[in-house]
Amino acid sequence: MTLIARTRTRAVQTLSLDSPHNRNALSAALVGELAGALTDAGKDTGVRAVVLTHTGNTFSAGADLKDPPPPEALVALLRQIVELPKPVVARVTGHVRAGGLGLLAACDIAAAATDATFAFTEVRIGVAPAVISLPLLPRTNPRALARHYLTGERFDAAEAQATGLITTHADDVDTALEPILDGLRRSAPEALAETKRLLTARVLEAFDRDAADLTALSARLFSSPQAREGMTAFLERRDPAWVV
Repeated sequence: MTLIARTRTRAVQTLSLDSPHNRNALSAALVGELAGALTDAGKDTGVRAVVLTHTGNTFSAGADLKDPPPPEALVALLRQIVELPKPVVARVTGHVRAGGLGLLAACDIAAAATDATFAFTEVRIGVAPAVISLPLLPRTNPRALARHYLTGERFDAAEAQATGLITTHADDVDTALEPILDGLRRSAPEALAETKRLLTARVLEAFDRDAADLTALSARLFSSPQAREGMTAFLERRDPAWVV
């Protein structure tokens, strides 16, 4: 079963997360297939830019709790998006949770529909947004991010833009993307690659400095008794034991 749908229009390669049965959760299989699709796009001289989008009403529900990818694989995927020598543009028309927000932060540009919703739900299942902090912390407003990280509250596209999580939002996301994609198509490939290198330097510094520690933190938290209770409660649709 293919988990990543591929289409191309005028040198823009669209990769769609296509795992509707689990709301495009980041399973080991989906992460591996997306990495392969990005590798192909990066090598293809006919590709000027990549659009990362989704089928269904959810961009990504975060890590697949039944088949989670190893933390190292998620780190590698996020870094691959950041390092890809072509701009990666996120197109969101639905909901984004937890690890899915890491994908948005890794992208160079992100556009969302006005009715999209976002939430860092990790704390509510007993873990932390560890690995996804690698692209998130260098690119977002620290004060705004603190509230969303610590409470797990749901927030809207306007707040996501104010936080720095997305670039723009509109009722019709494709209309909002038209001038962006037109600009990328008009830009020289090597100039795009070098300009992206300028923009991502600080993000890659965070990967070099913190990836090992945050990978270890993620693995420790996911194997903890607190996380087991949180994940069990989530699957059983009940409050975890610590809720007061």
